[in-house]
Amino acid sequence: MRIDHLLVEATQRLARAGSSSPRLDAEILLGHALAQSRTWLYTWSDREVEDLDRQCFESLLVMREAGQPVAYLIGEREFWGLPLQVARSTLIPRPDTESLVEAALDKATAEQGRMLDLGTGTGAIALAFASERPGWQVVGVDRVPDAVRLARRNGERLGLANASFVESDWFAALEGERFDLVVSNPPYLAPDDPHLAQGDVRFEPASALIADDQGLADLHYLCLTAREHLLPHGWLALEHGMTQDGAVRDVLQRAAYRDVQTRLDLGGRPRVTLACMMP
Repeated sequence: MRIDHLLVEATQRLARAGSSSPRLDAEILLGHALAQSRTWLYTWSDREVEDLDRQCFESLLVMREAGQPVAYLIGEREFWGLPLQVARSTLIPRPDTESLVEAALDKATAEQGRMLDLGTGTGAIALAFASERPGWQVVGVDRVPDAVRLARRNGERLGLANASFVESDWFAALEGERFDLVVSNPPYLAPDDPHLAQGDVRFEPASALIADDQGLADLHYLCLTAREHLLPHGWLALEHGMTQDGAVRDVLQRAAYRDVQTRLDLGGRPRVTLACMMP
Protein backbone atom coordinates (compact mmCIF):
# COMPACT_ATOMS: atom_id res chain seq x y z
CA MET A 1 0.00 0.00 0.00
CA ARG A 2 1.16 3.57 -0.76
CA ILE A 3 2.26 5.89 2.01
CA ASP A 4 -0.59 8.36 1.50
CA HIS A 5 -3.23 5.61 1.44
CA LEU A 6 -1.73 3.99 4.52
CA LEU A 7 -1.85 7.30 6.39
CA VAL A 8 -5.50 7.89 5.50
CA GLU A 9 -6.46 4.44 6.76
CA ALA A 10 -4.39 4.79 9.93
CA THR A 11 -5.82 8.25 10.66
CA GLN A 12 -9.36 6.89 10.43
CA ARG A 13 -8.53 4.02 12.79
CA LEU A 14 -6.93 6.29 15.36
CA ALA A 15 -9.81 8.74 15.18
CA ARG A 16 -12.24 5.91 15.93
CA ALA A 17 -10.01 4.86 18.82
CA GLY A 18 -10.32 8.33 20.35
CA SER A 19 -6.96 9.92 19.57
CA SER A 20 -7.07 13.72 19.84
CA SER A 21 -4.48 14.01 17.05
CA PRO A 22 -5.00 10.99 14.77
CA ARG A 23 -3.25 12.31 11.65
CA LEU A 24 -0.21 13.52 13.57
CA ASP A 25 0.01 10.24 15.47
CA ALA A 26 -0.18 8.27 12.23
CA GLU A 27 2.57 10.33 10.60
CA ILE A 28 4.90 10.07 13.59
CA LEU A 29 4.41 6.32 13.90
CA LEU A 30 4.86 5.65 10.18
CA GLY A 31 7.93 7.89 10.09
CA HIS A 32 9.35 5.90 12.99
CA ALA A 33 8.63 2.58 11.27
CA LEU A 34 10.35 3.79 8.10
CA ALA A 35 13.12 5.72 9.92
CA GLN A 36 12.11 8.81 7.96
CA SER A 37 10.87 12.33 8.75
CA ARG A 38 7.30 13.55 8.32
CA THR A 39 8.55 15.79 5.51
CA TRP A 40 9.88 12.73 3.71
CA LEU A 41 6.47 11.07 3.99
CA TYR A 42 4.86 13.98 2.16
CA THR A 43 7.61 14.19 -0.44
CA TRP A 44 7.37 10.50 -1.29
CA SER A 45 3.69 9.94 -0.50
CA ASP A 46 3.15 7.77 -3.60
CA ARG A 47 5.80 5.21 -2.59
CA GLU A 48 4.79 1.69 -1.71
CA VAL A 49 5.55 0.55 1.84
CA GLU A 50 7.36 -2.77 2.04
CA ASP A 51 5.79 -5.64 3.96
CA LEU A 52 8.23 -5.65 6.89
CA ASP A 53 7.87 -1.89 7.40
CA ARG A 54 4.11 -2.18 7.14
CA GLN A 55 4.08 -4.92 9.78
CA CYS A 56 6.15 -2.72 12.10
CA PHE A 57 3.74 0.18 11.53
CA GLU A 58 0.74 -2.06 12.14
CA SER A 59 2.19 -3.17 15.47
CA LEU A 60 2.69 0.45 16.55
CA LEU A 61 -0.76 1.37 15.33
CA VAL A 62 -2.46 -1.37 17.36
CA MET A 63 -0.67 -0.22 20.52
CA ARG A 64 -1.67 3.39 19.86
CA GLU A 65 -5.28 2.31 19.31
CA ALA A 66 -5.11 0.80 22.80
CA GLY A 67 -4.14 4.23 24.12
CA GLN A 68 -0.41 3.80 24.63
CA PRO A 69 1.44 7.13 24.35
CA VAL A 70 3.21 7.89 21.09
CA ALA A 71 6.28 9.03 23.04
CA TYR A 72 6.65 5.59 24.65
CA LEU A 73 6.10 3.83 21.34
CA ILE A 74 8.87 5.70 19.53
CA GLY A 75 11.04 6.28 22.63
CA GLU A 76 11.38 10.03 22.13
CA ARG A 77 9.71 13.37 22.88
CA GLU A 78 10.78 16.93 22.06
CA PHE A 79 10.94 19.45 24.91
CA TRP A 80 12.23 23.01 24.65
CA GLY A 81 13.36 22.11 21.15
CA LEU A 82 15.53 19.28 22.49
CA PRO A 83 14.99 15.67 21.35
CA LEU A 84 14.82 13.58 24.54
CA GLN A 85 14.72 9.85 24.94
CA VAL A 86 11.81 8.72 27.11
CA ALA A 87 11.02 5.47 28.90
CA ARG A 88 8.16 4.01 30.88
CA SER A 89 10.04 4.69 34.13
CA THR A 90 9.52 8.44 33.65
CA LEU A 91 6.82 10.97 32.89
CA ILE A 92 6.50 12.19 29.33
CA PRO A 93 7.66 15.85 29.16
CA ARG A 94 4.75 18.18 28.45
CA PRO A 95 4.59 21.64 26.84
CA ASP A 96 3.06 23.20 29.98
CA THR A 97 6.22 22.35 31.92
CA GLU A 98 8.12 24.74 29.66
CA SER A 99 6.46 27.43 31.79
CA LEU A 100 8.57 26.17 34.70
CA VAL A 101 11.73 26.44 32.59
CA GLU A 102 10.80 30.00 31.56
CA ALA A 103 10.23 30.99 35.20
CA ALA A 104 13.57 29.50 36.23
CA LEU A 105 15.43 31.30 33.44
CA ASP A 106 13.84 34.60 34.44
CA LYS A 107 15.39 34.25 37.90
CA ALA A 108 18.79 33.05 36.64
CA THR A 109 20.13 36.49 35.72
CA ALA A 110 23.76 35.92 36.81
CA GLU A 111 26.35 34.53 34.42
CA GLN A 112 27.11 31.68 36.79
CA GLY A 113 25.21 29.79 39.48
CA ARG A 114 23.94 26.43 40.65
CA MET A 115 20.52 25.04 39.77
CA LEU A 116 18.88 21.90 41.20
CA ASP A 117 16.07 19.97 39.49
CA LEU A 118 14.27 17.63 41.90
CA GLY A 119 12.56 14.55 40.42
CA THR A 120 14.30 15.11 37.10
CA GLY A 121 12.87 12.10 35.21
CA THR A 122 14.09 12.36 31.61
CA GLY A 123 16.19 15.38 32.62
CA ALA A 124 13.92 17.63 30.54
CA ILE A 125 13.83 20.65 32.87
CA ALA A 126 17.51 20.42 33.86
CA LEU A 127 18.69 20.03 30.27
CA ALA A 128 16.46 22.79 28.90
CA PHE A 129 17.85 25.13 31.55
CA ALA A 130 21.43 23.98 30.98
CA SER A 131 21.10 24.63 27.25
CA GLU A 132 20.18 28.26 27.95
CA ARG A 133 22.62 28.93 30.82
CA PRO A 134 25.96 27.35 29.86
CA GLY A 135 27.74 29.14 32.73
CA TRP A 136 25.56 27.47 35.35
CA GLN A 137 26.17 24.13 37.04
CA VAL A 138 22.94 22.12 36.81
CA VAL A 139 22.19 19.08 38.97
CA GLY A 140 19.20 16.80 38.42
CA VAL A 141 18.17 14.18 40.99
CA ASP A 142 15.70 11.32 40.93
CA ARG A 143 15.11 8.40 43.29
CA VAL A 144 14.53 6.01 40.36
CA PRO A 145 17.86 4.60 39.07
CA ASP A 146 16.49 4.02 35.55
CA ALA A 147 15.44 7.65 35.36
CA VAL A 148 18.88 8.86 36.40
CA ARG A 149 20.53 6.69 33.73
CA LEU A 150 18.09 8.00 31.12
CA ALA A 151 18.71 11.63 32.07
CA ARG A 152 22.46 11.06 31.84
CA ARG A 153 22.08 9.55 28.35
CA ASN A 154 20.01 12.53 27.25
CA GLY A 155 22.61 14.95 28.56
CA GLU A 156 25.41 13.08 26.79
CA ARG A 157 23.49 12.93 23.51
CA LEU A 158 22.88 16.69 23.67
CA GLY A 159 26.47 17.45 24.66
CA LEU A 160 25.43 19.47 27.72
CA ALA A 161 28.47 19.04 29.95
CA ASN A 162 27.19 21.54 32.55
CA ALA A 163 24.39 19.15 33.60
CA SER A 164 24.92 16.14 35.87
CA PHE A 165 22.49 13.65 37.40
CA VAL A 166 22.47 11.92 40.77
CA GLU A 167 20.32 9.24 42.37
CA SER A 168 18.62 10.82 45.37
CA ASP A 169 15.24 10.80 47.13
CA TRP A 170 14.63 14.56 46.99
CA PHE A 171 17.51 16.14 49.01
CA ALA A 172 18.76 12.92 50.65
CA ALA A 173 22.07 12.76 48.78
CA LEU A 174 22.66 16.53 48.86
CA GLU A 175 23.49 17.14 52.51
CA GLY A 176 25.26 20.46 52.94
CA GLU A 177 24.80 21.53 49.32
CA ARG A 178 23.16 24.85 48.47
CA PHE A 179 21.85 26.27 45.23
CA ASP A 180 20.87 29.59 43.71
CA LEU A 181 17.79 28.00 42.19
CA VAL A 182 15.76 24.90 43.09
CA VAL A 183 12.99 23.73 40.74
CA SER A 184 10.68 20.74 40.65
CA ASN A 185 7.71 19.27 38.86
CA PRO A 186 6.71 16.90 41.69
CA PRO A 187 3.76 14.50 41.88
CA TYR A 188 0.66 16.63 42.46
CA LEU A 189 -2.39 14.56 41.49
CA ALA A 190 -4.70 13.28 44.21
CA PRO A 191 -5.15 9.47 44.30
CA ASP A 192 -8.77 9.88 43.13
CA ASP A 193 -8.06 12.46 40.42
CA PRO A 194 -10.13 11.56 37.31
CA HIS A 195 -7.23 12.49 35.01
CA LEU A 196 -5.46 9.31 36.12
CA ALA A 197 -7.91 7.30 33.99
CA GLN A 198 -7.51 9.47 30.91
CA GLY A 199 -5.10 9.71 27.98
CA ASP A 200 -1.36 9.14 28.30
CA VAL A 201 -1.49 9.44 32.09
CA ARG A 202 -2.95 5.91 32.27
CA PHE A 203 0.40 4.50 31.17
CA GLU A 204 2.78 6.74 33.12
CA PRO A 205 4.34 5.74 36.47
CA ALA A 206 1.90 6.46 39.31
CA SER A 207 4.77 7.29 41.67
CA ALA A 208 5.60 10.32 39.52
CA LEU A 209 1.99 11.49 39.42
CA ILE A 210 0.24 10.86 42.74
CA ALA A 211 0.75 12.53 46.12
CA ASP A 212 -1.19 12.30 49.38
CA ASP A 213 -3.12 15.18 50.96
CA GLN A 214 -5.12 15.83 47.78
CA GLY A 215 -1.93 15.95 45.75
CA LEU A 216 -0.23 18.53 47.98
CA ALA A 217 2.03 16.35 50.18
CA ASP A 218 5.19 16.56 48.08
CA LEU A 219 4.64 20.24 47.29
CA HIS A 220 4.36 21.02 50.99
CA TYR A 221 7.46 18.95 51.77
CA LEU A 222 9.55 20.74 49.15
CA CYS A 223 8.37 24.16 50.28
CA LEU A 224 9.58 23.45 53.81
CA THR A 225 12.80 21.55 53.11
CA ALA A 226 14.14 23.58 50.18
CA ARG A 227 15.06 26.37 52.60
CA GLU A 228 17.98 24.26 53.85
CA HIS A 229 19.41 24.02 50.32
CA LEU A 230 18.86 27.53 48.98
CA LEU A 231 21.46 30.24 49.11
CA PRO A 232 20.39 33.65 50.43
CA HIS A 233 18.24 35.36 47.79
CA GLY A 234 17.90 32.02 45.99
CA TRP A 235 14.65 31.06 44.30
CA LEU A 236 12.34 28.05 44.58
CA ALA A 237 10.09 27.31 41.58
CA LEU A 238 7.43 24.59 41.71
CA GLU A 239 5.01 23.27 39.11
CA HIS A 240 1.57 22.37 40.50
CA GLY A 241 -2.03 21.71 39.51
CA MET A 242 -4.20 24.56 38.25
CA THR A 243 -6.24 24.69 41.47
CA GLN A 244 -3.31 24.31 43.88
CA ASP A 245 -1.66 27.72 43.52
CA GLY A 246 -3.38 29.21 46.57
CA ALA A 247 -2.37 26.34 48.83
CA VAL A 248 1.25 26.47 47.62
CA ARG A 249 1.47 30.23 48.09
CA ASP A 250 0.06 29.90 51.60
CA VAL A 251 2.70 27.33 52.63
CA LEU A 252 5.50 29.43 51.16
CA GLN A 253 4.34 32.59 52.90
CA ARG A 254 4.00 30.80 56.23
CA ALA A 255 7.53 29.42 55.74
CA ALA A 256 8.80 33.02 55.56
CA TYR A 257 9.68 33.11 51.86
CA ARG A 258 9.38 36.47 50.11
CA ASP A 259 8.18 37.67 46.70
CA VAL A 260 5.79 34.72 46.36
CA GLN A 261 4.28 34.77 42.87
CA THR A 262 2.40 32.46 40.50
CA ARG A 263 2.87 32.16 36.73
CA LEU A 264 0.38 30.90 34.15
CA ASP A 265 0.95 28.06 31.68
CA LEU A 266 0.38 28.09 27.92
CA GLY A 267 -3.35 27.67 28.48
CA GLY A 268 -3.59 30.60 30.90
CA ARG A 269 -3.91 28.37 34.00
CA PRO A 270 -1.96 28.83 37.27
CA ARG A 271 0.93 26.38 36.90
CA VAL A 272 4.18 27.59 38.53
CA THR A 273 4.71 29.29 41.88
CA LEU A 274 8.01 30.92 42.82
CA ALA A 275 9.40 32.29 46.07
CA CYS A 276 12.63 33.91 47.21
CA MET A 277 14.74 32.73 50.15
CA MET A 278 15.58 35.71 52.33
CA PRO A 279 18.69 35.70 54.56
